[in-house]
Amino acid sequence: MAATLIHGRNSQERSILGMVEDISERKRAEQKIIQSKNDLEAVVAERTREIQSLKDRLQAENLILKQELAESQSYGTIIGESHPIKTVISQIELVAPTDANVLIHGESGTGKELVAREIHRHSQRQDNPLIKVNCATIPKDLYESEFFGHVKGAFTGAVKDRIGRFETANGGTIFLDEVGEIPLDLQSKLLRILQEGEYERLGEDKTRKVNVRIIAATNKPLLSEVRAKRFRDDLFYRLNVFPIQIAPLRDRKEDIQLLATHFVEKLSRKLNVPPPQLTQANILDLQSYDWPGNVRELENTVERAIILSRSTSLNFSAMQDFALTDTEPQVDIAANPQIRDSVLSAEAMQQFERQNTVNALRQCKWKIYGNDGAAHLLGIKPTTLIERMKRMRIRKPPKQASQVQ
Repeated sequence: MAATLIHGRNSQERSILGMVEDISERKRAEQKIIQSKNDLEAVVAERTREIQSLKDRLQAENLILKQELAESQSYGTIIGESHPIKTVISQIELVAPTDANVLIHGESGTGKELVAREIHRHSQRQDNPLIKVNCATIPKDLYESEFFGHVKGAFTGAVKDRIGRFETANGGTIFLDEVGEIPLDLQSKLLRILQEGEYERLGEDKTRKVNVRIIAATNKPLLSEVRAKRFRDDLFYRLNVFPIQIAPLRDRKEDIQLLATHFVEKLSRKLNVPPPQLTQANILDLQSYDWPGNVRELENTVERAIILSRSTSLNFSAMQDFALTDTEPQVDIAANPQIRDSVLSAEAMQQFERQNTVNALRQCKWKIYGNDGAAHLLGIKPTTLIERMKRMRIRKPPKQASQVQ
């Protein structure tokens, strides 16, 4: 509104000229501009949060993948031509293209992580991350934060938001190694992710969605854990949709030569030394051992032999000295004067055969090969003697001992 005072012809005459302008449209336009600005700022803020979240996830993923890559280089690829290995490879080919959960059973050192990597590599998720979680190394109080993440202030030491392993693996695969170590009170939350794909960060009410494939591994008899009420049966059956059993190395000794050859080449490069010769005698020595640590122990043994080698050949003959001697009580049947007139049971015959084998080894000072070896004295092949020693749990005693205890 604008007004102007107008004077008349005399001093008594005055008038006011006024003009009124309707600015309601302009006000509405200004309000729309302000609202649009606020909406835009809200969108920018939301996008900024999403970008920061994505950045955090990529950084976490990058760090974890670098760690996983470093670890994976220690084992190489699946190697073997035995029937158990061919069965595992066939199972990988069957299950990898699906999204089914997999539970890998096997002793420590058999290569469970390698199988998980091969499943992921041949799956439709191969372009997305494979995230490994070693459940046996996580402190009990940190499981929930490690799996699902936390928000700032959720607990003492939570100085900023942190995404969990499941969120990092979104769109890909998560490998839960030693899954039997997960605390019972957390298993229900893991089951919820399996059933509904939902979780909450520690200290946050917001429900989040995640799309991951779960591959789990265990060296425990999980069914026994279920019966003992230490592992949820519903979680076990959810994980055990497609079980894969990896045989221990002692049950696939035909793979030892391939594995040892691979490790000699790989470790020679690592140690920057010429590859030593791997002889047939070396292979027989390696095949005569039970390998409680499986492929991982074999790799470590080969590395130790390369380091100790002072020539172009390797020596594994002292390996049995590291093995525990058998502590089973023995019955000296041969000392019984009535043995000629006795009918021996199957168990007694086994004890007699074992004692006879031990006597031959002692007489030959535990030498197996050659004309002065125990195999020649017994009239059998050295490989047959080695297999018999394995079956009967005969071990060379420590040097200070004079007999098998």
